[in-house]
Amino acid sequence: MESIQATKQRFGIIGDDPKLNRAIEKAIQVAPTDISVLVTGESGVGKESIPKIIHALSHRKHGKYIAVNCGAIPEGTIDSELFGHEKGAFTGATSTRSGYFEVADGGTIFLDEVGELPLPTQVRLLRVLENGEFLKVGSSKIQKTDVRIVAATNVKMAEAIQKEKFREDLYYRLSTVEINIPPLRDRKDDIHLLFRKFAADFAQKYKMPTVRLDDDAVDLLLKYRWGGNIRQLRNIAEQISVLEQDRTISHDTLKHYLPDVGSNLPAIINNKKEESSFSNEREILYKVLFDMQRDVNDLKKLTLELMKSGNASKVREENSSLINKIYDEDNNHEEHLASIVEDDDESASDVEVLGIPSNASENDSEENKRSDKYDFAEEIEEEESLSLQDKELELIKKSLEKYGGKRKDAAEELGISERTLYRKIKQYNL
Repeated sequence: MESIQATKQRFGIIGDDPKLNRAIEKAIQVAPTDISVLVTGESGVGKESIPKIIHALSHRKHGKYIAVNCGAIPEGTIDSELFGHEKGAFTGATSTRSGYFEVADGGTIFLDEVGELPLPTQVRLLRVLENGEFLKVGSSKIQKTDVRIVAATNVKMAEAIQKEKFREDLYYRLSTVEINIPPLRDRKDDIHLLFRKFAADFAQKYKMPTVRLDDDAVDLLLKYRWGGNIRQLRNIAEQISVLEQDRTISHDTLKHYLPDVGSNLPAIINNKKEESSFSNEREILYKVLFDMQRDVNDLKKLTLELMKSGNASKVREENSSLINKIYDEDNNHEEHLASIVEDDDESASDVEVLGIPSNASENDSEENKRSDKYDFAEEIEEEESLSLQDKELELIKKSLEKYGGKRKDAAEELGISERTLYRKIKQYNL
C-alpha cells in the first residue's frame, strides 16, 4: 500500500493537516476495492483529487477515467450524456450515441456535484449502482456496464433528502464510504504553504520573481475565513503575482485583494427560521384566517359578557386586557364599545331584543320574525365557522408535522396556549 506522503507528492497535494491526511488514507484503503465512494466538502477544497487517487491505485487504473460535472449539464440532456441515446429518440438525435457509462466500461466515473442530479436521473443511476444495468434514451434494450462510481458534492445531503431533492436510497448506495475534505479555514498551518506553492508556480509560468509575504501579511492570510477555500487562495496568489510590482507583499497590500476582510470576526449566525414564519403565501393566508378566528372568538366572548351583565363600564373594566388585544392602542376602544353599547340602559334593551325568548306563549308572528332573524344569523355563522375550521385544522396539522408532534412548539407557532391546542386536537380527533 502506497504511503500518504508518497501519494501527496504523486498528486501534488500540499498540506499536513490530520483531517486531510485521514481523507487521503481512506482513499488509499478503498482504492483496491470496487465499492462506491462519496466525497464531501465545501466548494473549492479540492475534492477532485480523491477520485484520481482512487482510480490510479485501483485495478481499473488502465481503464478510462471520466469526470462529469453534473451541475453543468442541462436537465433535458443529462440522461443522454450519461446513458446515451438512440437515433430519433428526441429532436436533434440524428445518430446513435454512447453515453459515459458505456464508454467508461471497466473504468471509473467521477460524478462531481452529484447533488444537482434531477430525480429521474437519480432513479437511472440507482439501477446502475444496484446491478450495472442501464437503458439508452429511446431504447428498450437493457445494457450492462462495469463501472466504478466515485461521487462528490458540496450539498448537505441530509437537508437535500429531507427536502426530497435527493433520493435517500441513492445516497446510501453512493456513500458506502464517505470521505470528507476539511475546509481551508480549518487547515491554518497549510494556508501559507499553499500560497507559497501557488506563488512559485505563477512566478515560473509568467517568468517573474516570486512574491513573498511579510509577517503581518502572513498573519492576515491565516486569519481570513477563505469562503472559496483553495480555489480562492490560488486566484489571489495569481492576481498578486501578476499585478504587484513590489515582490514583498505587506499587510495593507494583501488586504486590498481580500474581499470583506473586515467582516470575518466571530459571529453567531442564526439559520433557523422564526417559529412564526411561513414558507409560502398559502400558509400565510391560513395564519391570517386563524388570527381572524381568534379575534372573532374574543369578540363573541366580549359580546356575551355585555349581554349577561348589561353593564358596559363593568365589562370594560374586567376585560380591559381583552379589549386592548382586539383593538390597537392607537384606536379608542371605548368608541368601539360605544358603537356596540351607548349606555347601560340601551345595552339592557339590546339584550332584551337579542335574547331568545323561552316563553312559548308569545304570538306566532313575533316568534316567526325572531326565528327568521336567528335562522339567518346561524346560517351565516355556520358557513363561516366551517370554512375557518377547515383552515384551522390544516394549519394545526402542518404545525404538528413540522415539529414532529411536539404540542408546545406547535402551540407557540400558532400563537395559542398548549392547553388550547390540546383541546383542539381532541376536538378534531388528531
